[in-house]
Amino acid sequence: MERKLKFGIPKGSLEKATIELFEQAGWSIDVYHRNYFPSVDDPELEMVICRPQEMSVYIEKGILDAGITGKDWILENDSRVVVVEDLVYSKVSKRPARWVIAVKEDSGIEKLEDLKGKRISTELVNFTKRFFAERGIPVEVSYSWGATEAKVVQGLADAIVEVTETGTTIRAHGLKIIYEVMITYPQLIANETAWQDPWKRKKIQQLATLLKGALNAHKKVGLKMNVPEKSLEEVVKLLPSITGPTVSQLTRKGWYALEVVVSEKEVRELVPRLLELGVEGIIEYSLNKII
Repeated sequence: MERKLKFGIPKGSLEKATIELFEQAGWSIDVYHRNYFPSVDDPELEMVICRPQEMSVYIEKGILDAGITGKDWILENDSRVVVVEDLVYSKVSKRPARWVIAVKEDSGIEKLEDLKGKRISTELVNFTKRFFAERGIPVEVSYSWGATEAKVVQGLADAIVEVTETGTTIRAHGLKIIYEVMITYPQLIANETAWQDPWKRKKIQQLATLLKGALNAHKKVGLKMNVPEKSLEEVVKLLPSITGPTVSQLTRKGWYALEVVVSEKEVRELVPRLLELGVEGIIEYSLNKII
């Protein structure tokens, strides 16, 4: 009987980015309308789409072997899982998401201790309760079903614990951030028992390696070029690289072939300078993975 690894894809804001990441890593996933069980071109994988808030619970219980969810929801559920790899989705956002504590601008609340006995609204209820209990600050924490910023404006709460990237929405509601609770990002996690299974562990590690490699390649390109010997040293100094450019001698006397990986935005500055140094035959190509 063929073995399968049950893998969770996060529903919502990360769903599309996760599927695109898998495709760049080498797996094709097809999601059908209102179907939570997408097909994948790998007989060793069984994909399931579920809410990121519940992902770590399913994985801890062994309903899923592995999956991707936010660090915040792992901590909220206090789940016992194996964190295999951090996956910072630069395609989704240039900034990491932050959970912060915010209050009304004119509230007079400036620090954590000022929240003693206050009402706090958040989706991250369990984590928030633990956070304040560990600091000996008694607060009343209630679950927010959405529009969390409005809770303070309407007088339903004195403070909120909310996720943000830039803080723009928080400030737009007349609130100010007084404390950053944590930075969160997607993580590839595994069930503890599945991680001890040699076959499943190897499959999870394969996924982790290729997904991370796909993320590493984001907004990077490869450059190939022919460099005259007289400019080689100067060109090598000019080019940024992960480990240093690859250089090999051409049959054409006095010329070298050079290959390097750079960020996309560096190309526009590099090419004119390379041409000034007599470089010829510059080729730019896209990258799927850097491992």
